[in-house]
This record gives sequence, structure tokens and C-alpha cells, in this order.
Amino acid sequence: MVVNLSQRARIRAGDTAAFGRLFEDHAREVYRHVVRSTGSWSGAEDVVSLTFLEAWRLRERLRPDGDSVLPWLLGIATNVLRNTRRAARRHAAALVRLPPAETMPDFADEIVNRMRNSEQLAAAAAALGRLRAAEREVFLLCVWSGLDYAQAAEALGVPIGTVRSRLSRARTKLREMTAGPGQVLVARTEAARSNQEGNR
Repeated sequence: MVVNLSQRARIRAGDTAAFGRLFEDHAREVYRHVVRSTGSWSGAEDVVSLTFLEAWRLRERLRPDGDSVLPWLLGIATNVLRNTRRAARRHAAALVRLPPAETMPDFADEIVNRMRNSEQLAAAAAALGRLRAAEREVFLLCVWSGLDYAQAAEALGVPIGTVRSRLSRARTKLREMTAGPGQVLVARTEAARSNQEGNR
């Protein structure tokens, strides 16, 4: 008799084909989440790669039940982002200690920065950068990536009430920002609130 195992069970068992399907189904969503968090398209590719490498390493920790594996993946991506930010801070601190060197301007970056989408993404990243890390993570998961409170709580490993309070604080801070990027983010936040209320 042939037993059809669920995708979760196959992934937990180390089935590479099932994991490949997981990547095909969710890599784009993880990539969008990371881009919104970092403001960098090129840097996001590295984080996505690390996220799926970590997901494969931690596959046995995937819960055997549930509807979507996306919260699990975004939780891993959030941890990878924390680690890469810490590494970047250490790297920046090390560079400060080095003697100054003559550098050449990067014209490729200048061209990219002229693109409207890049400017908007950078402005949004700057606005989010003014939030505490815990508030920013909840905002990105609930507003930008569309997770509900329960899924965000699962991704971050915190109670639902913590997600609600962090998102509320993020909304308040973003509302107080008078610059354009803040207004755009607040509009997205209000739309997300409507969705959250409807999902209760």
C-alpha cells in the first residue's frame, strides 16, 4: 500500500524533492520580505540563500501540522537578518579602526539610486530603521508580508499579545513621522489593520 506523506512530513524526513518544491513555492515571498527589511535587492539574494540553507538544517523542527510553512520560513529569515545585521555592525566597526583609504566612486550605485523604485525603497527602509528592531520585525511580517497575528507570533516565537502590542507601537511611531515614506507606510499599516480585524 502506498502512503502519501504530507509535504511537511517529507521535508522533515529530508526529502530533497519536497524541499525543492518548498523553495519554488515560497522563495519569492521570502525574497520580497527581505528586500523590504533591508532596502537592498542584491543583499536580499544572499539572505534568501542563507534562509533556505538554515531551513534545510532545521527541517526536523518544522511542526508536523499546520496550513502554511511560510511563517516558519519568515521566522528563519528574521533570525538570519538579525545575524547579518550584527555581522555588518561588527564589520563597520572594524573598518572604522582602519586608516582611511582613497576610494573611487561607484557609478553603478549612482545610477541605481536614480531609479524611482530604489529611492522609495530606501526611504521606506530609513523610516522603518527608526523603529525598534522588535517593532520593525512585526511590522514587516504583518504589514508587508501579510501574516496574521497568529502567524507572526509563530514566526517570531512570541505570544500573539506581544505581536499586537509591538505592531500598535510601530503604527503610533510611523503615524508621528511627517515625511512622505512614513505616510506611505502608515497607509499600508491601516490597510493591514483592516485585514487583521477581518481575520479575527
